[in-house]
Amino acid sequence: MIPMALHDRIRKLTYEDYVRIPDDGRRHEIIDGEHYVTAAPFIPHQALSFELSARFRNYLRRRRVGRAFAAPTDVLLSEHDVVQPDLLFVSKERTGIIDRKNVKGAPDLIVEILSESTRKYDGDLKLDLYDRYDVLEYWIFDPERRNVQVYRRAAQGLRLLADLSAAAGDVLTSPLLPGFSLPLAEIFED
Repeated sequence: MIPMALHDRIRKLTYEDYVRIPDDGRRHEIIDGEHYVTAAPFIPHQALSFELSARFRNYLRRRRVGRAFAAPTDVLLSEHDVVQPDLLFVSKERTGIIDRKNVKGAPDLIVEILSESTRKYDGDLKLDLYDRYDVLEYWIFDPERRNVQVYRRAAQGLRLLADLSAAAGDVLTSPLLPGFSLPLAEIFED
């Protein structure tokens, strides 16, 4: 625990601080005013990100139910919470939170793709953050295990709804994306 006198002197970082961080090829995020940095992702992460982005693009061209963006896209959840999810979706009804520079508020759906360096960060810290800001769904893809954990908002907050696996032949669907169907065996790199 931080002593109160010291706590009063610690300044939480803001979005203004965030935009002054030099572009160094790494992902910078601010959560609860603290600066987090992760290295550029490895190839399995990027291959999965590319595949998911293509699937979302094709789906949204047909359905036009909202907009999706891939990283790096800044999401301002608050003055002290700025993240860059791997992929995000904002429904048509809520596109007012999208402006020219960033997304101001919680997307309907956030997708993160795990790497060894982000496993705990995405699975714990970001899960709590997205729960606090009322994200409706949070998908955590694991290229190593070839699975996805699906968290969906319930009365008690974001709760694990399903742990789907490519090996089991599972198919990912969502009420946020009517008609969207993602067979996991098709999207994970062999």
